[in-house]
Amino acid sequence: MQPHSIVSQEEWTAARKALLAREKELTRARDRLSEARRALPWVRVEKAYGFNSVEGNKSLADLFKGRDQLVVQHFMFAPDWNEGCKSCSFWADGFERMVPHLAARDTTLVAVSRAPLEKLVAFRKRMGWTFDWVSSAGSDFNYDYAVSFTPEQIKSGSGIYNFGTSGFGIEDAPGISVFFRDDDGDIFHTYSCFARGLDPMNAAYQYLDLTPLGRHEEGLPYPMDWLRLRDQYETETGAAACCHG
Repeated sequence: MQPHSIVSQEEWTAARKALLAREKELTRARDRLSEARRALPWVRVEKAYGFNSVEGNKSLADLFKGRDQLVVQHFMFAPDWNEGCKSCSFWADGFERMVPHLAARDTTLVAVSRAPLEKLVAFRKRMGWTFDWVSSAGSDFNYDYAVSFTPEQIKSGSGIYNFGTSGFGIEDAPGISVFFRDDDGDIFHTYSCFARGLDPMNAAYQYLDLTPLGRHEEGLPYPMDWLRLRDQYETETGAAACCHG
């Protein structure tokens, strides 16, 4: 932690108001960015994708559940992993209770992973989640939306992630993709984000950013090295939990 001056309440309020002015600038900039995001062009989804769910096989249209907007959380869980990614689980712990609120604004949230459905169901039960989670096993969905990569892509070391801006060392990556369905039933891909673009959707990080220590990730082997699955904090024996079990 950097050294901090100890000041009077009046001096603190003056410093806080100066920071407030900067925060308001950021809020206005974020509003302009959100408007630009909504103004992006769309891409029509031409391919038919299939998903396995607890209710049976589903199409991409089925995932909307009759609503106009669909938010897909690309959850890292490769077919041979024993549990879901701890980082994606960190996000999932936060959005679990948002589902009814999003539905009230004509938006459905669903997680999609390549692992077989039985693994998703078992891990969801373990974590106490209730949100919809479907398997894209046997589908090109994850590959087409740039969150799964072939061994050849990974080995190449080329920019395969986050719109070609970086490589990715394992087969599955995190992301969010947004879709819209019009009155004719046509589906459009409207937005995707990856890497640090997911930060705003993690409420715990936003709270930590308000504290003196912040995320407190400096000096770790990698920023999220401290993170565990929610049920592993008390039982941990010392080894860091791996994303793929």
